[in-house]
Amino acid sequence: MAKRVVITGMAIASPLGSTVKSSFERLHTLENCIQYDENLGIYRGLHTRLASRVKDFVLPSDFTRKTTRTMGDVAIKAVVTAKQAVEDAELLNDPVISSGQTGVSYGSCSGSIDAIMDFYSMCVNHEVKNLNSGSYVRMMSHTAAVNISLYFKTHGRLIPTSTACTSGSMSIGYAYEAIKSGIQTVMIAGGAEEYSPSNIGVFDTLFATSIKNDTPGLTPSPFDADRDGLVIGEGAGTLILEEYEHAKNRGAKIYAEIVGFATNTDGTHITNPNSDMMTEVMKLALADANLSPEDIGYINAHGTGTVNGDIAESIATHNVFKGNVPVSSLKSYTGHTLGACGAIEAIMSIEMMNNNWFCPTLNLKNVDEKCAELDYIITSPRIMKTEYVMSNNFAFGGINTSLIFKRV
Repeated sequence: MAKRVVITGMAIASPLGSTVKSSFERLHTLENCIQYDENLGIYRGLHTRLASRVKDFVLPSDFTRKTTRTMGDVAIKAVVTAKQAVEDAELLNDPVISSGQTGVSYGSCSGSIDAIMDFYSMCVNHEVKNLNSGSYVRMMSHTAAVNISLYFKTHGRLIPTSTACTSGSMSIGYAYEAIKSGIQTVMIAGGAEEYSPSNIGVFDTLFATSIKNDTPGLTPSPFDADRDGLVIGEGAGTLILEEYEHAKNRGAKIYAEIVGFATNTDGTHITNPNSDMMTEVMKLALADANLSPEDIGYINAHGTGTVNGDIAESIATHNVFKGNVPVSSLKSYTGHTLGACGAIEAIMSIEMMNNNWFCPTLNLKNVDEKCAELDYIITSPRIMKTEYVMSNNFAFGGINTSLIFKRV
């Protein structure tokens, strides 16, 4: 018999703020977190000067140099938010964490760029002086997941999800499946990304970044006719997933239940989105949850602000839901936090559901006529009560994810 899976802890480090409470309150200002980044001016040929940085993140005093010696910035944000989420779930000193019943499912696009550069310098300068025992651990794609496991001394499954922009959502989905199937009782899940000019450069070379450098408050503008691209951000989001009976028996507070997850791949193009497979992943998530499209009360769109991405996603959403479900994009506030976005957006979607308050998409004035007709939340927040919300993410490589959360 399938187990029920609930969320009992959440923590965040994002451009909105570094607590769940402050981040949700920041949404209410209806202002984005995009800033002009003068540090990007040193890179010849880079068009954008925009970025979205984590706000109010402070390294806890117990994270000493010895503790962080295997961590780059991406792992630090992952481990700190993981500790805060475990504390929020009141599991910090619970024997379940190190019993083998707890696993880690966590992702990022890559390891820390500084450590990657140390390996690069060896190839260029033919010297190994920059390498040390922690270099590989800081640069490897599963650095966040491994460092979380080391910090908490977990002995359960470790599932690294380095799947670009679906890293965070994929980690939550795989954690959900591990508990649902009875393999684990608790999972530490989420995604993280550190600030990296090279990440910005990747999208800039694809002409996918916004160059509204003089008006950072007006971009990104998902689904808008005048959008000109995305803005890269950073952050981390961690959720504690727990088997329902275990959570109930210990009297844990429950933020939401995860009732549906699906992932698939396009198998067609490495970067161009495929609306057919986006459509299919939403249908698969609904089937997993045993729900109909009419049951979903809100959709948190991937909504990056890129031309092709917004069009494909809107068409796919319309294919499944027609124009009957309110939709908005949190990336209009935070920018695109890459491997962290799925986790950050899951946390904020749950907060919106539990508070009956749903943010509008910022800078959406005139919906692109090529985008499908949807119930876009525009200008003002939407006050409404719903039992189910869906959060979707799509990544390079044609990787699609869809998560469904239920109010408890």
